[in-house]
This record gives sequence, C-alpha cells and structure tokens, in this order.
Amino acid sequence: MLALLFATSLLLGSQSSQATPEASNYIVGPQDVLTVTVFNEPQLSGQFRVENDGQFNYPFLGRIKAAGTAAAEIGALLRQKLADGYLRDPQISVEVAQFRSQSVFVMGEVRTPGKYTQSGSVTLIEALAQAGSATASAGHDVLILHPKEVLKGGPTLPNDGDADVERVNLRDIEGGKLSQNVIIRDGDTIFVPKAERFYVIGQVRTPGSYVLELNMSVLQAISLAGGVSERGSNRRIRIIRVVDNKKREFDAKSTDIVQAGDTIVVRQRLL
Repeated sequence: MLALLFATSLLLGSQSSQATPEASNYIVGPQDVLTVTVFNEPQLSGQFRVENDGQFNYPFLGRIKAAGTAAAEIGALLRQKLADGYLRDPQISVEVAQFRSQSVFVMGEVRTPGKYTQSGSVTLIEALAQAGSATASAGHDVLILHPKEVLKGGPTLPNDGDADVERVNLRDIEGGKLSQNVIIRDGDTIFVPKAERFYVIGQVRTPGSYVLELNMSVLQAISLAGGVSERGSNRRIRIIRVVDNKKREFDAKSTDIVQAGDTIVVRQRLL
C-alpha cells in the first residue's frame, strides 16, 4: 500500500504542477493577494491583499469579505455587487496571485509527524508524502480534522469536540477515486490511526495477525490467512472475542462480521 501511495503522490504531484491551486478550491485567507480582472474595466482591475480581518478594499464597493471562501465565490460576489448599479453584465475573474503561509499538522502513524508549512493549496496525499507517508502499522482510514475555531497553534486531536471530522479511505484513492484526495485547509490536522487488527489461528495456511477492513466477513478474514488448510474445516470455526472485559468464545458462520481484536480459530476436521 505504501509503495502504491507513493507512486500516486508522484502522479498527483505532476498533475498539480500543471494546474493552479485556484482550480483546487483553495480557500482564501488573510495575507493572500488576489488578482481581480474586470473585462474592459482597467480601473476596477488589479491586485488586492486580504487584510488580517479577512477583507480587502475594492473601488466603489468598499470592504469585501474574502477569507473563508474560494476565489470563484469572491468573483461571483463582486459580479453581483457591480451589477447592482455600476456595470451591465460585468465579466470578472479572480485568481490568487500570492499565497500566505499555512500550517498543516500530520499526526499518528506517519514516519515524521509534525507541523508542516505550505505556501499554497495541498492535497491529502501531498501532505502525507511530506510526513514521510504512513507507516506499516497504519490503517487505511485517515481522519481529517477541520477546527471550528481560529487556529490554536497546535494539532487538533480526534477526541476534541471543536472540529469537524472527515474520514477518507486511502484504498479509495489507490483505486482511482481521486475525488477522495481532498484539499487540506489551513489549520487542519491529518490523523492516521493505527490499524485495527484481528488474528487467525488453527488450520489455515498462514496463521497470524491481519489488518481489519470495514465490514470484513469471517470468510474474507480466513482468505487473508491463505484459506483453510487440507486438515481444516470451514464448518468448525470459532471466534474468541473480548466483551465487557471478559473473553468469550462462540461458533461463527462465514458471513459473520469480524471485529477488532477477534481471534478466529479454524478447527481440524472430525474425519
């Protein structure tokens, strides 16, 4: 998985070098510099720096709020305001000419966790690559925490209540769902949890510990362990599970869903 993700990051990196960050829904913030172009209206065109309050001064219209929105949304707002008594059907484009420095935190099961400074738009895979990619003990799901309040100078943790949590499965990106390679915003924390595991023992070809996938069945789990051996029986399967701090053991069907920490026992055939 790690090698494939690294190759994916190289591919996406080469694509992003050909596309501007504005096209990636970059969210404007203080100290960004915007280039506003109004067709056939040079007095209304130019570069404008977003100030610390998230606004910038624009001719005739005064203070325009920009922080927290994409460049295209700012263009739509200017178009609406200029059409209201100033210009007939104004044609406007807004681009980000200079990006402010942004902070992104990458924590959890990555090789070099920490705070990373970006000078523009960055995707999930690009941010993970900066942190050395996920470790072998990482799970496939990644949590992206968007803080609701102003950046507090440190990472946001999964149990913090002041953040919106977005979950992305890296397998989806590997499978070609590039829409899951989301844009990381200023102040976001990427948290890579340790993989949840289960165990397969008894009459299987390769007993051991395996990474648990979402909604994995007993049959799928046994397949990861090489399948039932010649001496094993797919009708004599038991699960050992800890419930309320007590170890319980029960018969299992091939369609049962495996839980984290389960031990699947494939017993020997009776005959």
